[in-house]
Amino acid sequence: MSDPIPAPKMITPAINQLSKTRVMIFIAEIALVAVLLTFWLASDAMRQSRSLWILFLYSFPSQFLIATVPHEPVYLYFSKFYAPLLVTIVSVSSTVLTEWLNYSTFQFIVDLRSFHRIRSSGLVQKLIENFNRVPFLCLWVAGFTPIPFYPLRFLVVLAHYPVHKYLLAVFLSRAPRFYLLALLGHAFQIPDYLLAMLFIALIMIAIAPLIKKVISNYRVARVLTKQMPADSGFPTQ
Repeated sequence: MSDPIPAPKMITPAINQLSKTRVMIFIAEIALVAVLLTFWLASDAMRQSRSLWILFLYSFPSQFLIATVPHEPVYLYFSKFYAPLLVTIVSVSSTVLTEWLNYSTFQFIVDLRSFHRIRSSGLVQKLIENFNRVPFLCLWVAGFTPIPFYPLRFLVVLAHYPVHKYLLAVFLSRAPRFYLLALLGHAFQIPDYLLAMLFIALIMIAIAPLIKKVISNYRVARVLTKQMPADSGFPTQ
């Protein structure tokens, strides 16, 4: 009589534990940035502070996922009080840390079961194929120029681009960009009210597509309402 086949090892608890850990990390990352953004928006003292710690922490809400606030006016402001090289070092170091959080956060989203269909779509696969032709150059150009960078934060994870290469590209592209901004701010000493106007203008530019979409949907809804026949089956008074 042969020996009984040993029962397979139970791996479900380990998988569940890993999943819970990743969920907690994901929540902590989102909460950290949300708290920093809330403090910065709610505190006049923090917004007017010249502490380099404020500059360091500001990179998290201004560079996390799809940035909710612009970073350029703040870098121009701090460059009035510190040497351009110092502003660059502080800014780029916190930016690299923030991009590491971005990579981790998007990796969590991509690994969700509900996201598998999107990841395997033809359009996404085509984007990944084009990106993989010259990935480092794409990252450097987007990081140095005003081209929106946030789509690449997502694409590097979809393409399984190594995180260390991604962070290197971020450093090599953002450092010269930030240094040029710091030189500009240090040389021209832009007044605070102009920086405030620039801050608002950049936010408006960023949300312009969303506003346009809302207005378009509203107009379509009005047209459909006007075209709806009077006898639509709904009770009238």
